[in-house]
Amino acid sequence: MSGRRPAPEVTGIVRPGWEGVRDAFTRGQSGDPGGAQLAVRHEGRTVVDLWTPGLGRFGYGAGAVGGAVPDGVHGTGAGYGTGAEAGTATATGYENRTEAEAGRDAETGYGSERGAGIGGEVFRADSVGVLMSVSKALVAVCAHLLIERGLLDPDDPVARHWPEFSAAGKAGTTITDLLAHRAGLPAYTDDPAGLPDPFLLDPRARVRALAAMSPVWDPGKAFLYHALTYGDLVGEVVRRVSGESVGRFFAREVAGPLGLDLWIGLPEREEHRFVPQRAVRPDPTPGQVAQAVERAGLAPGDRLATSLRASSAELGRATASFGTRRGRAAEFPAAGAIGDARSLARLYAALVGHVDGVRLLSATTVDRARTPCTDHLPQPGVLHRLDGPDRSRFGLGFELPRPGLPLLGEGSFGHAGAGGRLGMAHPESGLAVGYVCAAMAWEPSAGPDPRWMPWTEAVRKAAGLSGG
Repeated sequence: MSGRRPAPEVTGIVRPGWEGVRDAFTRGQSGDPGGAQLAVRHEGRTVVDLWTPGLGRFGYGAGAVGGAVPDGVHGTGAGYGTGAEAGTATATGYENRTEAEAGRDAETGYGSERGAGIGGEVFRADSVGVLMSVSKALVAVCAHLLIERGLLDPDDPVARHWPEFSAAGKAGTTITDLLAHRAGLPAYTDDPAGLPDPFLLDPRARVRALAAMSPVWDPGKAFLYHALTYGDLVGEVVRRVSGESVGRFFAREVAGPLGLDLWIGLPEREEHRFVPQRAVRPDPTPGQVAQAVERAGLAPGDRLATSLRASSAELGRATASFGTRRGRAAEFPAAGAIGDARSLARLYAALVGHVDGVRLLSATTVDRARTPCTDHLPQPGVLHRLDGPDRSRFGLGFELPRPGLPLLGEGSFGHAGAGGRLGMAHPESGLAVGYVCAAMAWEPSAGPDPRWMPWTEAVRKAAGLSGG
Protein backbone atom coordinates (compact mmCIF):
# COMPACT_ATOMS: atom_id res chain seq x y z
CA MET A 1 0.00 0.00 0.00
CA SER A 2 2.97 2.32 0.56
CA GLY A 3 3.18 5.10 -2.07
CA ARG A 4 -0.10 4.18 -3.73
CA ARG A 5 -2.45 7.08 -4.30
CA PRO A 6 -6.04 6.32 -3.28
CA ALA A 7 -8.48 5.85 -6.14
CA PRO A 8 -11.47 8.21 -6.14
CA GLU A 9 -15.07 7.12 -6.38
CA VAL A 10 -16.14 8.18 -9.87
CA THR A 11 -19.80 8.26 -10.90
CA GLY A 12 -21.55 9.19 -14.11
CA ILE A 13 -21.97 8.13 -17.72
CA VAL A 14 -19.81 7.74 -20.79
CA ARG A 15 -20.90 6.93 -24.32
CA PRO A 16 -19.47 3.88 -26.09
CA GLY A 17 -16.01 4.69 -27.39
CA TRP A 18 -15.35 7.19 -24.61
CA GLU A 19 -14.70 4.75 -21.77
CA GLY A 20 -11.02 5.66 -21.79
CA VAL A 21 -11.94 9.16 -20.62
CA ARG A 22 -13.56 7.73 -17.49
CA ASP A 23 -10.44 5.71 -16.72
CA ALA A 24 -8.23 8.74 -17.36
CA PHE A 25 -10.41 10.98 -15.18
CA THR A 26 -10.11 8.42 -12.39
CA ARG A 27 -6.30 8.46 -12.74
CA GLY A 28 -6.19 12.23 -12.83
CA GLN A 29 -8.25 12.57 -9.67
CA SER A 30 -6.29 9.92 -7.81
CA GLY A 31 -5.17 11.43 -4.55
CA ASP A 32 -7.05 14.69 -5.11
CA PRO A 33 -8.64 15.73 -1.81
CA GLY A 34 -11.41 17.76 -3.46
CA GLY A 35 -14.29 16.70 -5.63
CA ALA A 36 -14.50 17.40 -9.33
CA GLN A 37 -16.80 17.22 -12.34
CA LEU A 38 -15.89 16.53 -15.96
CA ALA A 39 -18.28 16.98 -18.88
CA VAL A 40 -17.48 16.51 -22.56
CA ARG A 41 -19.67 17.19 -25.58
CA HIS A 42 -18.84 16.02 -29.07
CA GLU A 43 -20.68 17.47 -32.03
CA GLY A 44 -23.31 18.82 -29.68
CA ARG A 45 -24.17 15.73 -27.68
CA THR A 46 -22.99 14.70 -24.24
CA VAL A 47 -20.44 11.87 -24.37
CA VAL A 48 -18.94 12.18 -20.88
CA ASP A 49 -20.61 13.27 -17.64
CA LEU A 50 -18.57 12.29 -14.58
CA TRP A 51 -18.03 13.46 -11.04
CA THR A 52 -16.23 12.44 -7.88
CA PRO A 53 -16.87 13.60 -4.30
CA GLY A 54 -13.16 13.77 -3.49
CA LEU A 55 -11.18 12.18 -0.72
CA GLY A 56 -11.55 14.94 1.86
CA ARG A 57 -7.88 14.67 2.89
CA PHE A 58 -6.48 18.16 2.67
CA GLY A 59 -2.90 18.58 3.72
CA TYR A 60 -1.84 21.48 5.87
CA GLY A 61 -5.27 22.12 7.37
CA ALA A 62 -5.49 25.86 6.80
CA GLY A 63 -9.19 25.71 6.05
CA ALA A 64 -11.14 26.73 3.00
CA VAL A 65 -10.06 29.93 1.31
CA GLY A 66 -10.75 31.75 -1.89
CA GLY A 67 -7.71 30.14 -3.44
CA ALA A 68 -4.10 29.57 -2.50
CA VAL A 69 -2.80 30.15 -6.00
CA PRO A 70 -3.26 33.60 -7.50
CA ASP A 71 -5.33 33.70 -10.62
CA GLY A 72 -3.02 32.98 -13.49
CA VAL A 73 0.56 32.49 -12.53
CA HIS A 74 3.21 30.34 -14.04
CA GLY A 75 6.87 30.45 -13.28
CA THR A 76 9.61 31.59 -15.57
CA GLY A 77 12.61 30.49 -13.58
CA ALA A 78 12.98 33.90 -12.02
CA GLY A 79 10.58 33.39 -9.15
CA TYR A 80 7.98 35.47 -10.92
CA GLY A 81 5.13 34.52 -13.18
CA THR A 82 3.38 36.57 -15.81
CA GLY A 83 1.40 33.85 -17.49
CA ALA A 84 -2.15 33.47 -18.62
CA GLU A 85 -3.51 32.37 -15.29
CA ALA A 86 -2.06 35.39 -13.62
CA GLY A 87 0.00 38.36 -14.42
CA THR A 88 1.06 38.55 -10.82
CA ALA A 89 3.94 36.89 -9.06
CA THR A 90 4.06 33.19 -8.30
CA ALA A 91 4.30 34.28 -4.69
CA THR A 92 1.52 36.78 -5.16
CA GLY A 93 -1.71 35.82 -3.59
CA TYR A 94 -3.64 36.36 -0.49
CA GLU A 95 -2.88 37.76 2.88
CA ASN A 96 -2.54 35.13 5.59
CA ARG A 97 -5.77 34.94 7.55
CA THR A 98 -5.91 35.17 11.30
CA GLU A 99 -7.46 32.46 13.44
CA ALA A 100 -10.43 34.76 13.98
CA GLU A 101 -10.95 35.05 10.24
CA ALA A 102 -10.75 31.29 9.88
CA GLY A 103 -13.44 31.03 12.53
CA ARG A 104 -15.67 33.38 10.57
CA ASP A 105 -15.21 31.13 7.55
CA ALA A 106 -16.54 28.25 9.58
CA GLU A 107 -19.62 30.28 10.45
CA THR A 108 -20.42 30.63 6.76
CA GLY A 109 -19.84 26.94 6.07
CA TYR A 110 -16.68 27.83 4.18
CA GLY A 111 -14.11 26.21 6.42
CA SER A 112 -15.93 23.17 7.72
CA GLU A 113 -14.16 19.86 8.05
CA ARG A 114 -17.41 17.91 8.15
CA GLY A 115 -18.08 15.12 5.70
CA ALA A 116 -15.99 13.70 2.90
CA GLY A 117 -16.16 16.90 0.94
CA ILE A 118 -15.95 20.58 1.78
CA GLY A 119 -18.29 22.76 3.79
CA GLY A 120 -20.16 19.70 5.01
CA GLU A 121 -21.01 18.61 1.45
CA VAL A 122 -19.45 16.29 -1.07
CA PHE A 123 -19.18 17.23 -4.72
CA ARG A 124 -22.22 15.84 -6.51
CA ALA A 125 -23.56 15.86 -10.03
CA ASP A 126 -25.63 18.98 -9.33
CA SER A 127 -23.06 20.81 -7.18
CA VAL A 128 -21.77 24.19 -8.32
CA GLY A 129 -18.55 25.96 -7.45
CA VAL A 130 -16.57 29.13 -8.05
CA LEU A 131 -15.04 29.17 -11.53
CA MET A 132 -12.32 31.76 -10.92
CA SER A 133 -10.91 32.97 -14.26
CA VAL A 134 -13.01 30.57 -16.29
CA SER A 135 -15.49 33.40 -15.61
CA LYS A 136 -13.67 35.61 -18.11
CA ALA A 137 -14.90 33.49 -20.98
CA LEU A 138 -18.50 34.12 -19.92
CA VAL A 139 -17.85 37.85 -20.10
CA ALA A 140 -16.14 37.47 -23.48
CA VAL A 141 -19.17 35.62 -24.87
CA CYS A 142 -21.36 38.58 -23.92
CA ALA A 143 -19.05 40.99 -25.74
CA HIS A 144 -18.97 38.79 -28.83
CA LEU A 145 -22.76 38.59 -28.94
CA LEU A 146 -22.84 42.38 -29.11
CA ILE A 147 -20.09 42.39 -31.74
CA GLU A 148 -21.97 39.87 -33.85
CA ARG A 149 -25.12 41.98 -33.62
CA GLY A 150 -23.27 45.03 -34.90
CA LEU A 151 -23.63 46.94 -31.63
CA LEU A 152 -19.93 46.78 -30.82
CA ASP A 153 -16.73 46.64 -32.86
CA PRO A 154 -13.39 45.34 -31.58
CA ASP A 155 -11.70 48.40 -33.08
CA ASP A 156 -14.03 50.83 -31.31
CA PRO A 157 -12.43 53.18 -28.81
CA VAL A 158 -13.78 52.21 -25.40
CA ALA A 159 -14.74 55.86 -24.85
CA ARG A 160 -17.25 55.66 -27.70
CA HIS A 161 -19.45 53.58 -25.41
CA TRP A 162 -18.07 54.66 -22.01
CA PRO A 163 -17.16 58.37 -22.32
CA GLU A 164 -15.69 58.70 -18.82
CA PHE A 165 -13.07 56.13 -19.73
CA SER A 166 -11.26 58.61 -21.98
CA ALA A 167 -9.71 60.31 -18.93
CA ALA A 168 -6.02 60.04 -18.01
CA GLY A 169 -4.65 59.11 -21.42
CA LYS A 170 -7.07 56.32 -22.34
CA ALA A 171 -8.93 57.95 -25.26
CA GLY A 172 -7.26 55.62 -27.76
CA THR A 173 -7.79 52.37 -25.82
CA THR A 174 -9.85 49.95 -27.90
CA ILE A 175 -12.28 47.14 -27.14
CA THR A 176 -9.61 44.73 -28.38
CA ASP A 177 -7.19 46.13 -25.81
CA LEU A 178 -9.69 45.28 -23.05
CA LEU A 179 -10.42 41.78 -24.33
CA ALA A 180 -6.75 40.93 -24.89
CA HIS A 181 -5.32 42.23 -21.58
CA ARG A 182 -3.55 45.09 -23.37
CA ALA A 183 -5.23 48.03 -21.61
CA GLY A 184 -2.52 48.70 -19.01
CA LEU A 185 -4.93 48.55 -16.07
CA PRO A 186 -4.02 45.41 -14.10
CA ALA A 187 -5.25 46.92 -10.80
CA TYR A 188 -7.86 49.42 -9.63
CA THR A 189 -5.37 51.62 -7.80
CA ASP A 190 -1.68 52.46 -7.47
CA ASP A 191 -1.81 51.71 -3.75
CA PRO A 192 0.08 48.42 -3.27
CA ALA A 193 -2.52 47.44 -0.66
CA GLY A 194 -5.18 47.53 -3.37
CA LEU A 195 -8.61 49.11 -3.43
CA PRO A 196 -10.13 49.21 0.08
CA ASP A 197 -12.85 46.65 0.71
CA PRO A 198 -15.81 49.07 0.78
CA PHE A 199 -14.92 50.05 -2.79
CA LEU A 200 -13.68 46.65 -3.93
CA LEU A 201 -17.04 45.09 -3.11
CA ASP A 202 -18.93 47.86 -4.94
CA PRO A 203 -19.12 47.32 -8.73
CA ARG A 204 -19.82 50.98 -9.44
CA ALA A 205 -16.84 52.07 -7.33
CA ARG A 206 -14.58 49.65 -9.20
CA VAL A 207 -15.75 51.04 -12.54
CA ARG A 208 -15.23 54.64 -11.42
CA ALA A 209 -11.72 53.79 -10.27
CA LEU A 210 -10.84 52.28 -13.64
CA ALA A 211 -12.25 55.26 -15.53
CA ALA A 212 -10.04 57.62 -13.50
CA MET A 213 -6.83 55.51 -13.68
CA SER A 214 -4.02 56.28 -16.06
CA PRO A 215 -2.65 53.18 -17.80
CA VAL A 216 0.53 51.62 -16.46
CA TRP A 217 1.77 51.11 -20.02
CA ASP A 218 0.76 52.46 -23.41
CA PRO A 219 -2.45 50.56 -24.26
CA GLY A 220 -2.04 48.17 -27.15
CA LYS A 221 1.76 48.22 -26.95
CA ALA A 222 2.18 45.44 -24.36
CA PHE A 223 0.06 42.91 -22.51
CA LEU A 224 -0.19 41.49 -19.02
CA TYR A 225 -2.97 39.54 -17.37
CA HIS A 226 -5.75 41.71 -15.89
CA ALA A 227 -6.70 39.21 -13.20
CA LEU A 228 -9.67 41.08 -11.70
CA THR A 229 -10.04 44.33 -13.65
CA TYR A 230 -10.77 42.49 -16.92
CA GLY A 231 -14.31 41.68 -15.80
CA ASP A 232 -15.20 45.27 -14.94
CA LEU A 233 -13.53 46.72 -18.03
CA VAL A 234 -15.34 44.46 -20.49
CA GLY A 235 -18.41 44.16 -18.29
CA GLU A 236 -18.92 47.92 -18.17
CA VAL A 237 -18.81 48.10 -21.96
CA VAL A 238 -21.45 45.37 -22.08
CA ARG A 239 -23.55 47.38 -19.63
CA ARG A 240 -23.18 50.61 -21.59
CA VAL A 241 -24.19 48.95 -24.85
CA SER A 242 -26.91 46.58 -23.61
CA GLY A 243 -28.34 48.63 -20.76
CA GLU A 244 -27.93 45.89 -18.16
CA SER A 245 -25.11 44.46 -16.07
CA VAL A 246 -22.99 41.73 -17.61
CA GLY A 247 -24.43 39.24 -15.11
CA ARG A 248 -28.00 40.03 -16.09
CA PHE A 249 -27.12 40.12 -19.79
CA PHE A 250 -25.48 36.71 -19.52
CA ALA A 251 -28.48 35.29 -17.66
CA ARG A 252 -30.94 36.56 -20.27
CA GLU A 253 -29.01 36.05 -23.49
CA VAL A 254 -26.88 32.98 -22.75
CA ALA A 255 -27.79 30.99 -19.65
CA GLY A 256 -31.55 31.28 -20.16
CA PRO A 257 -31.78 30.07 -23.77
CA LEU A 258 -29.37 27.20 -23.10
CA GLY A 259 -30.66 26.25 -19.65
CA LEU A 260 -27.26 26.68 -18.04
CA ASP A 261 -26.44 26.46 -14.37
CA LEU A 262 -23.96 29.30 -14.73
CA TRP A 263 -24.28 32.63 -12.95
CA ILE A 264 -22.33 35.85 -12.58
CA GLY A 265 -23.95 36.48 -9.21
CA LEU A 266 -25.36 33.33 -7.57
CA PRO A 267 -29.12 33.47 -6.83
CA GLU A 268 -29.99 32.74 -3.23
CA ARG A 269 -32.24 29.86 -4.31
CA GLU A 270 -29.13 28.01 -5.56
CA GLU A 271 -27.05 28.39 -2.40
CA HIS A 272 -27.81 24.85 -1.25
CA ARG A 273 -25.85 23.51 -4.25
CA PHE A 274 -22.70 25.51 -3.61
CA VAL A 275 -19.49 23.68 -2.63
CA PRO A 276 -16.63 25.97 -1.52
CA GLN A 277 -13.12 25.75 -2.86
CA ARG A 278 -10.26 24.70 -0.65
CA ALA A 279 -6.56 25.55 -0.75
CA VAL A 280 -4.02 22.75 -0.52
CA ARG A 281 -1.03 24.94 0.39
CA PRO A 282 -0.52 28.04 2.53
CA ASP A 283 -1.12 31.43 1.00
CA PRO A 284 1.84 33.74 0.37
CA THR A 285 2.16 36.81 2.57
CA PRO A 286 2.20 40.38 1.25
CA GLY A 287 5.91 40.43 2.03
CA GLN A 288 6.50 37.39 -0.15
CA VAL A 289 4.54 39.06 -2.91
CA ALA A 290 6.72 42.16 -2.70
CA GLN A 291 9.87 40.02 -2.77
CA ALA A 292 8.68 38.15 -5.85
CA VAL A 293 7.96 41.40 -7.65
CA GLU A 294 11.43 42.68 -6.76
CA ARG A 295 13.02 39.44 -8.00
CA ALA A 296 11.39 40.12 -11.34
CA GLY A 297 13.62 43.16 -11.60
CA LEU A 298 11.07 45.82 -10.63
CA ALA A 299 12.12 48.51 -8.16
CA PRO A 300 9.79 48.78 -5.14
CA GLY A 301 8.57 52.23 -6.21
CA ASP A 302 8.06 51.31 -9.86
CA ARG A 303 4.45 51.86 -10.89
CA LEU A 304 4.21 48.43 -12.48
CA ALA A 305 5.51 46.88 -9.26
CA THR A 306 2.87 48.62 -7.15
CA SER A 307 0.16 47.67 -9.64
CA LEU A 308 1.14 44.02 -9.44
CA ARG A 309 1.09 44.12 -5.66
CA ALA A 310 -2.27 45.87 -5.72
CA SER A 311 -3.67 43.35 -8.18
CA SER A 312 -2.60 40.49 -5.96
CA ALA A 313 -4.11 42.05 -2.83
CA GLU A 314 -7.36 42.88 -4.61
CA LEU A 315 -7.68 39.44 -6.12
CA GLY A 316 -7.01 37.76 -2.80
CA ARG A 317 -9.65 39.73 -0.95
CA ALA A 318 -12.20 39.37 -3.73
CA THR A 319 -11.61 35.63 -3.84
CA ALA A 320 -11.98 35.35 -0.09
CA SER A 321 -15.34 37.09 -0.40
CA PHE A 322 -16.62 34.14 -2.42
CA GLY A 323 -16.73 32.33 0.91
CA THR A 324 -19.62 34.60 1.91
CA ARG A 325 -23.15 34.96 0.63
CA ARG A 326 -22.43 38.60 -0.20
CA GLY A 327 -19.45 37.69 -2.34
CA ARG A 328 -21.30 34.95 -4.20
CA ALA A 329 -24.26 37.21 -4.90
CA ALA A 330 -22.08 40.06 -6.12
CA GLU A 331 -20.96 40.38 -9.70
CA PHE A 332 -17.19 39.87 -9.87
CA PRO A 333 -17.19 39.16 -13.62
CA ALA A 334 -13.50 38.23 -13.95
CA ALA A 335 -13.39 35.53 -11.29
CA GLY A 336 -16.66 35.14 -9.40
CA ALA A 337 -18.90 33.20 -11.76
CA ILE A 338 -20.36 30.04 -10.28
CA GLY A 339 -21.50 26.92 -12.08
CA ASP A 340 -20.92 23.29 -12.99
CA ALA A 341 -18.99 21.34 -15.59
CA ARG A 342 -22.08 20.28 -17.54
CA SER A 343 -23.01 23.90 -18.14
CA LEU A 344 -19.49 24.88 -19.15
CA ALA A 345 -19.39 22.10 -21.73
CA ARG A 346 -22.85 23.05 -22.97
CA LEU A 347 -21.82 26.70 -23.26
CA TYR A 348 -18.69 25.92 -25.27
CA ALA A 349 -20.61 23.44 -27.43
CA ALA A 350 -23.05 26.23 -28.32
CA LEU A 351 -20.13 28.44 -29.36
CA VAL A 352 -18.91 25.96 -31.97
CA GLY A 353 -22.17 24.27 -33.01
CA HIS A 354 -25.86 23.86 -32.25
CA VAL A 355 -27.14 22.62 -28.89
CA ASP A 356 -30.85 21.86 -28.90
CA GLY A 357 -31.27 24.29 -31.76
CA VAL A 358 -29.25 27.10 -30.13
CA ARG A 359 -25.95 28.38 -31.48
CA LEU A 360 -24.53 31.43 -29.73
CA LEU A 361 -21.85 32.62 -32.14
CA SER A 362 -21.22 32.17 -35.85
CA ALA A 363 -18.12 30.39 -37.11
CA THR A 364 -16.79 33.75 -38.31
CA THR A 365 -17.14 35.23 -34.84
CA VAL A 366 -15.45 32.21 -33.24
CA ASP A 367 -12.55 32.48 -35.69
CA ARG A 368 -12.15 36.13 -34.76
CA ALA A 369 -12.31 35.28 -31.05
CA ARG A 370 -9.48 32.74 -31.33
CA THR A 371 -7.22 34.89 -33.50
CA PRO A 372 -3.99 35.65 -31.57
CA CYS A 373 -3.92 39.22 -30.26
CA THR A 374 -0.79 39.16 -28.10
CA ASP A 375 1.74 36.92 -29.84
CA HIS A 376 3.42 39.97 -31.37
CA LEU A 377 3.57 42.00 -28.16
CA PRO A 378 6.01 42.05 -25.24
CA GLN A 379 5.07 42.11 -21.60
CA PRO A 380 5.50 45.60 -20.10
CA GLY A 381 8.70 47.08 -18.72
CA VAL A 382 11.41 44.71 -17.61
CA LEU A 383 8.93 41.81 -17.63
CA HIS A 384 9.73 41.25 -21.29
CA ARG A 385 12.94 39.61 -20.06
CA LEU A 386 10.82 36.84 -18.58
CA ASP A 387 9.19 36.00 -21.90
CA GLY A 388 9.62 32.39 -22.94
CA PRO A 389 7.92 29.63 -24.90
CA ASP A 390 5.28 29.20 -22.20
CA ARG A 391 4.20 32.80 -21.92
CA SER A 392 0.47 33.40 -22.05
CA ARG A 393 -1.42 33.82 -25.31
CA PHE A 394 -4.71 35.62 -25.76
CA GLY A 395 -7.28 35.94 -28.47
CA LEU A 396 -10.28 38.23 -28.06
CA GLY A 397 -11.21 37.31 -24.51
CA PHE A 398 -10.06 33.69 -24.60
CA GLU A 399 -6.82 31.92 -23.82
CA LEU A 400 -5.03 30.10 -26.63
CA PRO A 401 -2.91 26.92 -26.37
CA ARG A 402 0.58 27.07 -24.91
CA PRO A 403 2.77 24.40 -23.26
CA GLY A 404 1.52 25.19 -19.76
CA LEU A 405 -2.10 25.28 -20.90
CA PRO A 406 -2.39 23.03 -23.97
CA LEU A 407 -6.21 23.06 -24.00
CA LEU A 408 -7.28 20.71 -26.82
CA GLY A 409 -4.37 21.49 -29.10
CA GLU A 410 -3.89 23.85 -32.00
CA GLY A 411 -7.07 25.66 -32.97
CA SER A 412 -8.71 25.27 -29.57
CA PHE A 413 -9.63 28.13 -27.26
CA GLY A 414 -10.96 28.48 -23.74
CA HIS A 415 -10.01 29.69 -20.30
CA ALA A 416 -8.48 28.18 -17.18
CA GLY A 417 -9.18 29.30 -13.64
CA ALA A 418 -7.00 29.46 -10.54
CA GLY A 419 -6.76 26.13 -8.80
CA GLY A 420 -7.52 24.09 -11.92
CA ARG A 421 -10.95 24.87 -13.39
CA LEU A 422 -11.11 24.70 -17.15
CA GLY A 423 -13.50 25.30 -20.04
CA MET A 424 -12.54 24.90 -23.70
CA ALA A 425 -13.58 23.95 -27.21
CA HIS A 426 -12.05 22.77 -30.46
CA PRO A 427 -14.25 23.92 -33.36
CA GLU A 428 -12.88 21.59 -36.02
CA SER A 429 -13.57 18.45 -33.97
CA GLY A 430 -16.75 19.69 -32.31
CA LEU A 431 -15.29 19.08 -28.84
CA ALA A 432 -16.42 21.13 -25.85
CA VAL A 433 -15.22 20.45 -22.30
CA GLY A 434 -15.95 21.67 -18.79
CA TYR A 435 -13.96 20.73 -15.67
CA VAL A 436 -14.82 22.07 -12.21
CA CYS A 437 -12.87 21.16 -9.07
CA ALA A 438 -12.98 22.02 -5.38
CA ALA A 439 -9.28 21.67 -4.50
CA MET A 440 -7.17 24.68 -5.44
CA ALA A 441 -4.34 22.44 -6.55
CA TRP A 442 -3.05 23.70 -9.92
CA GLU A 443 0.39 25.28 -9.64
CA PRO A 444 0.95 26.92 -13.06
CA SER A 445 4.68 27.35 -12.45
CA ALA A 446 4.93 23.54 -12.67
CA GLY A 447 3.12 23.30 -16.01
CA PRO A 448 -0.32 21.89 -16.83
CA ASP A 449 -2.47 20.61 -13.97
CA PRO A 450 -1.63 16.89 -13.55
CA ARG A 451 -5.34 16.25 -13.08
CA TRP A 452 -6.04 17.49 -16.61
CA MET A 453 -3.46 15.61 -18.56
CA PRO A 454 -4.74 12.01 -18.51
CA TRP A 455 -8.31 12.85 -19.52
CA THR A 456 -7.33 15.57 -22.00
CA GLU A 457 -5.25 13.02 -23.91
CA ALA A 458 -8.09 10.49 -23.69
CA VAL A 459 -10.64 13.01 -24.98
CA ARG A 460 -8.48 13.84 -27.97
CA LYS A 461 -7.93 10.19 -28.70
CA ALA A 462 -11.63 9.33 -28.51
CA ALA A 463 -12.42 12.22 -30.87
CA GLY A 464 -9.82 11.06 -33.37
CA LEU A 465 -7.43 13.95 -32.83
CA SER A 466 -3.76 13.09 -33.10
CA GLY A 467 -0.83 14.94 -31.62
CA GLY A 468 -0.86 17.34 -28.67
